[in-house]
Amino acid sequence: MRTFAIMKRVLTEMLRDKRSLALLFLAPILVLWLMSVIFTANSTTSVEVGTVGVPTSVSTNLDQVKHVNVHHYASQTTAKKALKADKIDAIIHKTGSNYSLTYANTDSSKTSAVKMAFRSALTQTNISQMKSQLGVAHKTIAKLQRTLPAPVQSQLRSQMPKQKRAAAPQITNHYVYGDANTGFFDKMLPILMGFFVFFFVFLISGMALLKERTSGTLSRLLATPVKRYEIVFGYMASYGILAIFQTILIVMATIWMLGVEVVGSVFNIIVINLILALVALAFGILLSTFANSEFQMVQFIPVVIIPQIFFSGIIPMDAMASWIKDISYIIPIKYSGDAVTGIMMQGKNLSSFGLDIGVLLIFLVVLTILNVEGLKRYRKV
Repeated sequence: MRTFAIMKRVLTEMLRDKRSLALLFLAPILVLWLMSVIFTANSTTSVEVGTVGVPTSVSTNLDQVKHVNVHHYASQTTAKKALKADKIDAIIHKTGSNYSLTYANTDSSKTSAVKMAFRSALTQTNISQMKSQLGVAHKTIAKLQRTLPAPVQSQLRSQMPKQKRAAAPQITNHYVYGDANTGFFDKMLPILMGFFVFFFVFLISGMALLKERTSGTLSRLLATPVKRYEIVFGYMASYGILAIFQTILIVMATIWMLGVEVVGSVFNIIVINLILALVALAFGILLSTFANSEFQMVQFIPVVIIPQIFFSGIIPMDAMASWIKDISYIIPIKYSGDAVTGIMMQGKNLSSFGLDIGVLLIFLVVLTILNVEGLKRYRKV
């Protein structure tokens, strides 16, 4: 009977907590819906290829390959500028009878797609040339056979040398980032790095402030003449110091323990992730003001964190519907992921990511203002 009484009390408290019930049942539905939207969308990878001095027949066959767009450049210098500006994914340059292929290699799936498309186009071109040459040879032989006596024709056939196969062109591969062994995990790492920074800072800041509130410390602090913005800045400064050390630890561990190749500055990578950590800090503090318990704070994780994964760029969104791409513009990790990817894989400077940094700072300012306003509900005096 006592067990039954305890069970009845717990169930009654849970049924009275409408917010927990909503998160408990709506969060899984939201996550499943997001998964269906992301994984049932067209995930075909489109590639942009630049050609320099490539025969028209090869370029035409390459352009006919699905999801491959060919751009012609007059010189390799112009093509390299386009590759550096992310306008194309690879360069195909013909020198003599050989080919040189240069890949950006920031996305291994695009590198593989270019390799397969080029080999297919080259094979198709060789087959077409062989058919054309055989057709001409047959016509020439037929004409000669009609003008010569039968014994001479038989003698010519027996003495005719066998046709030598043309030597296959040599193909040389070059990689701007990484090498032939660079995989999709290398593309994910810059985004995963930001995700771990965001997740742990969000969780620690949210749980810590929630404990301050449920223990009554925040209420006593709000009863003093201290300003609300001073409280918010104080909490953000204290947790921010911890976030700095945590961010540096995560970045360094990711780079050194996993052996990640970094083309740009490690310091710039840390700066971007520190800004993201401050955004996560402000986000965690804000959501903690709406949670009544640690249980509710944990329930916010699938609603807030999982969409960060889906729309951050880990899953390619190039071929997805425009409204799905629009959702990614309100995801902070998208901007940090784009910036860190550019720094890590292409060696770009912070000045190249003014828009991404600006958007992250806007997130930080807006969330901080909302935190100051959110403390009004707890101020009794």
